[in-house]
Amino acid sequence: HLLALGRPGDVDEVFVAGFLCDATTYDDESAFIASLDTDRSPRMRDVLSTIQADQDAIIRASSRGPLVVDGGPGTGKTVVALHRAAYLLYAEPRISDAGGILFIGPNSSYLTYVDDVLPGLGENNVQLATLRDLVPEGEGALAAEDAEITALKGTAQMVAAIDAAVCFYEEPPRDAVSVETALGEFVVESFDWSEAFGAVGRGTPHNEGQREVLESLVEILVDRLDIDDEDDDGELARARDELARSSELRSAVGKAWPILDPAEVVEDLWSVPAYLAMCAPGLRPDEVKRLQRVDTQAWSAADLPLLDAARFRIGDPHQARREDRQVREQARMKADMDDVVADLIATDDTEMKVMWMLRGQDMRAALECDEARELSRSERLAGPFGHVVVDEAQELTEAQWEMITRRCPSRSVTVAGDRARTGFAEAWEERLGEVGLAGAVGSGGSVRSGGLVGLAGARVATLRINYRTPEEIMTEAEPVIRAVYPLVNVPVSVRSGGYPVEYVEAGEWRGILTRWLAERTGGTACVVALPTRLDGVRAEFRGVVGAEGLAGAEGVS
Repeated sequence: HLLALGRPGDVDEVFVAGFLCDATTYDDESAFIASLDTDRSPRMRDVLSTIQADQDAIIRASSRGPLVVDGGPGTGKTVVALHRAAYLLYAEPRISDAGGILFIGPNSSYLTYVDDVLPGLGENNVQLATLRDLVPEGEGALAAEDAEITALKGTAQMVAAIDAAVCFYEEPPRDAVSVETALGEFVVESFDWSEAFGAVGRGTPHNEGQREVLESLVEILVDRLDIDDEDDDGELARARDELARSSELRSAVGKAWPILDPAEVVEDLWSVPAYLAMCAPGLRPDEVKRLQRVDTQAWSAADLPLLDAARFRIGDPHQARREDRQVREQARMKADMDDVVADLIATDDTEMKVMWMLRGQDMRAALECDEARELSRSERLAGPFGHVVVDEAQELTEAQWEMITRRCPSRSVTVAGDRARTGFAEAWEERLGEVGLAGAVGSGGSVRSGGLVGLAGARVATLRINYRTPEEIMTEAEPVIRAVYPLVNVPVSVRSGGYPVEYVEAGEWRGILTRWLAERTGGTACVVALPTRLDGVRAEFRGVVGAEGLAGAEGVS
């Protein structure tokens, strides 16, 4: 029970879950409705004080498994997603321990709009990013390619082609290789290669696997030496070291298991038809041909998920070299430190001979400084994360979904979207099943908890109240939406705008805009035109408002 105290004339608000199913609950005296009519700013404000009961139930839902927040425009999906991120960090500390939260938005303008909300709620362990931010090539990538090419690259089949392309370089040599080392000549037989290649751990990035192949091969060759490991551990260690440093053996391993550059592997798919056909056998010959291009580095947005898959599968081509350099640098620094400590001890003329303390490991550690390499933005966004939130998720392709699941092994995700936006006809549960998210927790059956209904591991929460769009517009829009998507969630508006919807000829837009500019000092007008007519409409718009009026027409887009 809630006891509301106030002055006579104050209006009570209702905080009971499910009560908002009737959009006529509020009247013109409602403080909440009044807050919806305030002017909008270029930044999203903290709306914690106006969170509604149905939204609050979603915000507080468990992070276990995927949760879909399904709602049309104006239902507060983004507000719910942002506040849910803050709540989960507070309520479930394991999420911070597992890497925090990655919040993915549709574009950089969107992220600028919502950027102040989470810090305002006291949470900073959230990374805001677009899908472009996840890949180094994203910043300069073209917006789009041919629609058919874009559709092909967005399939799970093309992501699988990346793995096949890398596997091509992980086939053990069939011929024996002779290598000369400090310990004599060794012949590496085909079965030795197979054993060494098979020793690479599952899930190990390709480039890291080269070191594992070398280490395995060293053990295979050491076993052929006449050394009794029970009698002489030192001789075994020296033998391993000699073989590991053998330039011929390292060269042979490098040829058999080469270091790859992720971008170059993807480039090869777009320039070598036979290679692409081998890696993606489901493609038709004409599709293979369409995917070929002259400028292989002219990356598009559709290439980014494939570049991301290649980076996770292959790894950093410079990592091994960087680690070797770091080992050498640390050895040099240790030798320099030994000289410094020896000199300090030799010249110590204090009575207590305190410099002898520098022989201790704790004191040495205090003197040594190991600087960590600063990670790039895409490296910081590689994860893993404890939870991922995705807004406007209805627009994601199968390949883009894999970018997300790669960064969230727990499959703890919040998905916000509107199925009617981009021709997304099937149910959310089906879509999540297609991209490997549904059924991540449990299997089969339905779940009913806190107003959430769905398959086990794939809960769907529906927001049905439109807090932004006036009912006059939604009344006209609903039958149009239903004609295309009969089962889609069309929200019910909670307020009236006071202006009826008018139908006029397209050519009359100039007069409408002129009247609007004359009658209103606030708000935003939007003139929508086909892409082929956009430049012409812009020119006509300048004619309507006049050169002097452009400065005062900032409310028109």
